[in-house]
Amino acid sequence: MGILDYFKPVSTWPPEKIREFLREKKPQEYNLVDVRQPAEYEHGHLPGARLIPLSELEGRLKELDPNKLTITY
Repeated sequence: MGILDYFKPVSTWPPEKIREFLREKKPQEYNLVDVRQPAEYEHGHLPGARLIPLSELEGRLKELDPNKLTITY
């Protein structure tokens, strides 16, 4: 399984669409991934977001469910 198997092509969503999606869905229905650096994550992140810095993403893909929508920021 390659990195692209974890991400379905979608257009960029504006913040309000993300907020609406997160309000309507249960956390177990999607993968929410913060790809910033640890200090940025500690400064503030979306509730339920999993920290996987972009430089580590390919090596940690098995932590994500490929059958769920993945939202990264």
